[in-house]
Amino acid sequence: MGSEKNSPIKSLMPTGLLGRSLLILMTPMLLLQIVTVLIFFERHWDTVARQLSRGLAGDVAYVIDYLGEYPDEEHYRSLQHSARAHMQLDIAFEPDEILEEQTIEPPLGLVSEELFVALTERVQRPFYFNLDLDNRRLEIRVQFKEGVISIVAPRKRLYSSTTYIFFMWIAGSALILYGVAVIFMRNQVRPIRRLAKAADQFGRGVNVDDFKPEGAAEVRMAASSFLSMRDRIARHLSQRTALLAGVSHDLRTPLTRMKLELAMQQSSPGVDALKQDVIDMERMVDAYLAFARGEEGEKAEPTEIGKLLTDQVGEALRDGQQIDLHIEDSLEMDVRPQSLRRCISNIMSNAGRYANNLSVRAGRRGHDYEIVFDDDGPGIPADKREEVFKPFYRLEESRNQATGGVGLGMTIARDSARGHGGDVILEDAPGGGLRVRLVLPIGH
Repeated sequence: MGSEKNSPIKSLMPTGLLGRSLLILMTPMLLLQIVTVLIFFERHWDTVARQLSRGLAGDVAYVIDYLGEYPDEEHYRSLQHSARAHMQLDIAFEPDEILEEQTIEPPLGLVSEELFVALTERVQRPFYFNLDLDNRRLEIRVQFKEGVISIVAPRKRLYSSTTYIFFMWIAGSALILYGVAVIFMRNQVRPIRRLAKAADQFGRGVNVDDFKPEGAAEVRMAASSFLSMRDRIARHLSQRTALLAGVSHDLRTPLTRMKLELAMQQSSPGVDALKQDVIDMERMVDAYLAFARGEEGEKAEPTEIGKLLTDQVGEALRDGQQIDLHIEDSLEMDVRPQSLRRCISNIMSNAGRYANNLSVRAGRRGHDYEIVFDDDGPGIPADKREEVFKPFYRLEESRNQATGGVGLGMTIARDSARGHGGDVILEDAPGGGLRVRLVLPIGH
């Protein structure tokens, strides 16, 4: 059975398409370059180190043999001059010096080991050498009967710059190729990001008329499908609104005639009841039409959420509701102002119908802007919370609309929130009653 937990390796993997595409593209290239460089570099380094060590050991052997055959001062001076001019070696004689035995141990490192082997084969005398990397020089000391011969050579006699140049060329070309790959991959990913942004904006009701298909054939196909879907949804909403507007108009005409006929009748309990029924029917038609229209015809525009909320709370306070408002931080977002006002108004009206006090808190929560409504009413049972979002569903079972409403308030509120890409969530309030969370995603 597969584990649902993420492995440490998976947690380190990039999550974006650009990062994953670059990883898929560059990993084989990087591994191939590493293997190639290691194999070539190791062989090349080993060969160069061996050849340079043997060359230097040969020069040292020549100097030792020459001094052994011609130990006089004149030949010594001549050898010093020739060695410095032609072999880049500085020779010095230290009479009566003796090398200590512990200094004749082989040093560490590939170059040092190759030089030790080459000197052992060529010199045939006790020797010691010191590779001074700081001063870029190498000192070789060889034991004679009369003393110690010190031979100093430059570091470049053992190290070849071609190795480092090769490595720099490989690294530099790899960086250039990777840079070009990043640029091209970003150009390929950009249309996908634009498509995702357009879909998110369309889901929140923001106008996306300037979006055009671009990029690879598959991305263009997805973008064309999105545009077709957008047009179909827009046509469906327009047809629905036109149909319901016609139905509303057709219903208003007989309702108006009924009101006129009832107005001409003398007042009686039956006539008064019919008048109230007609008023209730008008309210139901208006509420249903508002629900069916939703955000049709309203465009999203930059709106200060804190100011909009403050205005709505001010209207509720003037109507007699007891509301405590606290805005942690305001934010300007692209929303449909009238739709959002209707959403907030319905939530507060619903709380005012069943509760005495209402607390409203608003602020940013991660990538969302949340408005939390806590009331002290009786609340809603957990198993009924999704039911209240159904059209015309009422917890209050009487037909009195003054106490129970039409049954579309929370439906319209959630419809508006989801039209902005968010949602309306019902929970238990900390102090009892009902908590309503209005979540609005912050556009990027």
